[in-house]
Amino acid sequence: MLRQALRVFREDLSAVYERDPAAKNTLEIVLTQPGLHAVWLHRIAHSLHHAGIPVVPRLVSHFNRFMTGIEIHPGAKIGRKLFIDHGMGVVIGETAEIGDHVTLYQGVTLGISHTRDVRSLRGKKRHPTLANHVTVTVGAKILGAITVGEGAIVGAGSVVVKDVPAHTTVVGVPGRVVIERDPTTGTERRVTDGAPRTVDLPDPELDLMRGLMVRVQELEARLAAVERRPAGSRNIRLEDRARPNGAQHAEGSVEARIKAMEGWKD
Repeated sequence: MLRQALRVFREDLSAVYERDPAAKNTLEIVLTQPGLHAVWLHRIAHSLHHAGIPVVPRLVSHFNRFMTGIEIHPGAKIGRKLFIDHGMGVVIGETAEIGDHVTLYQGVTLGISHTRDVRSLRGKKRHPTLANHVTVTVGAKILGAITVGEGAIVGAGSVVVKDVPAHTTVVGVPGRVVIERDPTTGTERRVTDGAPRTVDLPDPELDLMRGLMVRVQELEARLAAVERRPAGSRNIRLEDRARPNGAQHAEGSVEARIKAMEGWKD
């Protein structure tokens, strides 16, 4: 048992060497890496939790949070060589599962999506599962009992509430698949064809932008049609449009209406 624990601790240490370019020597890493401290303390808390010991695992977790700024529930399952870089503000919930060789950056949350009936979730899977070799970058939020596929990358600040396919890159709010990678060759392909593959949240800002783009395209098409007319038939003044014999509205020309709206006085 002790030999196995030492092997796991050495693997955690080697993960820092492999993925942190600022790592210089073993002594410095052991003394100054809060992500490594958090992982080691969590492994102790998780062992106590798995053994059915009450209260003490949560106390260890609370001490872990106080010392490192990283909150990991004792019930969370963590695989081999987890690397948490910087780590401040990382939150990992009770039923979260993390595979091998996963990298998390500061501010990452593996949490639950909002619900009114909290009691119904007790004892159920409600946090994300990260497969092997996943990277979750700064400030990303992964919410709910979803799965992030092997080798996936979640971009900084993304909010993800649906499953993420393996070997893809997801960015944005809501998260959208923007890159697919071939796991054999490593080649990447941008996802631009057809409708975007979304990992959905309602996005009113995106809907507005799409509406504006459609409107701009319509106006460009109308302008192009006008420019193709003979020179003498290009009178497109708004105040004369659709009015017989160039009649004016009672409220006056467009220029007069603009002046009135801006509070001008003659």
